Amino acid sequence: MNGTTQVLIVGAGPTGLTLAVDLARRGVSFRIVERSPEHPAGSRGKGLQPRTQEVFDDLGVIGEILATGRVYPPIRAYAGDRVVWEGRMHEPREPTADVPYPMVLMQPQWRTERILRDRLAELGHRVELGTEATAFEQDADGVTVTLNGSERVRCAYLVGADGGRGSVRGQLGVTFEGETFETERMLLGDVRTADLGREYWHTWADMATQTTRVALCPLPGTDVFQFTAPLTGDEAPELSPATFQKIFDEGSGRTDVRFTDVTWMSVYRVNIRMAGRFRVGRVFLAGDAAHVHSPAGGQGLNTGVQDAYNLGWKLAAVLGGAPERLLDTYEEERLPVAADVLGISTALYGRAKRGEQGAHERGEETQQLLLGYRDGALAVGERGGERAPDARLGDGRLFDVLRGPHFTLLALGPAHAGLVEEINAVYGPAIRAHTVVRPGETGDLTDTDGGIHGHYGRGLVLIRPDGYVGYHGDAGGLEDYLVTVAAG
Repeated sequence: MNGTTQVLIVGAGPTGLTLAVDLARRGVSFRIVERSPEHPAGSRGKGLQPRTQEVFDDLGVIGEILATGRVYPPIRAYAGDRVVWEGRMHEPREPTADVPYPMVLMQPQWRTERILRDRLAELGHRVELGTEATAFEQDADGVTVTLNGSERVRCAYLVGADGGRGSVRGQLGVTFEGETFETERMLLGDVRTADLGREYWHTWADMATQTTRVALCPLPGTDVFQFTAPLTGDEAPELSPATFQKIFDEGSGRTDVRFTDVTWMSVYRVNIRMAGRFRVGRVFLAGDAAHVHSPAGGQGLNTGVQDAYNLGWKLAAVLGGAPERLLDTYEEERLPVAADVLGISTALYGRAKRGEQGAHERGEETQQLLLGYRDGALAVGERGGERAPDARLGDGRLFDVLRGPHFTLLALGPAHAGLVEEINAVYGPAIRAHTVVRPGETGDLTDTDGGIHGHYGRGLVLIRPDGYVGYHGDAGGLEDYLVTVAAG
């Protein structure tokens, strides 16, 4: 049996890669394995929500994400070659002090994964391709995993991020309640054509029912379009360039748009399911292994990233000596969030399916900025469990202070300077404490326009490594809270 690793991650999609990057920067010993022999090339999930962009800011990849992605282009609907409607999925918004990334960003999934893999490589790790977790068994002290039917690996914790059809959940015996709509299928592909401009998301729809027949969305930083078209009938289509051309010609009524290449193709079946549990002993489920969504609203990939971001710091804390019960809060916090998000994406899918007016529009409910853990065991005080908004601090931002694997304690007002010094001496660098003052007062962080004081009022604010407020109150309860989340 090979030597012990602390965490084994099964699956190298966005969820597994996010977890791997987070663990790598925390110095946790881990392996990340992927049963596919090569990295995927398709665009698949292409929308990165504002909250996911904040996560990527913290993980050190937001620069390339922003440089290579773009906001969603305007939608242009046609009848044949005649434009009959133009509009947008998302209303344009400018960055603000508290929301630096207000717009959903289009980024093909293959590139999102490549950017995360590059970051992982910078941190000294890589994905092990062609490596499948074929069996595992757990006991009180760890998990023994069999890879490729022969290699046996011992780990403290196992994370199944291997998708809706992955093996980890099945081996756990966890239910996957919901429904797969076998007759509601979508043909997907990445196609090349020089016959359409790249400034619009081109769609051909039945305007009476507001249902799309075929659509071509230009993918940023590429010369390809993502092709989508609902499939009718029960027969499986031949996945070939000829099929894409035929379906486009029939759906659009045009003969002047020719596809010169199809670089990726797939058939998607609407699948709406959620696992009954996200944790069984030392084994965790995350991403599509725990919940699968309809494509409406662009929630699936983003929810998986949030799963990993929630789990990463808790695994590292427990492995570093924090109480084991901290890991109970992963399922406690993420399962209800996943259920709510699943409800949002399902409702949006239903609106589109029924052809409701404005079904293409998206608002705050899909951006994941409003999600939080207000009722959780780790939420204490008025703002406990809420996302910590960004704010201006002199020439910088609060997110610059939060960036990294540590907790951040904000002590509002110069009267707390002694406590800040004590926390930094006892807990640093796991907790970085700062005195936040108004302009003209003495402290290490200046609340330039009053955004932090305006939001929190007074007292102490402990922000978790995943950017949510853990504790908001006075000094009296802080030590008891730290016992629950930090190593003794």
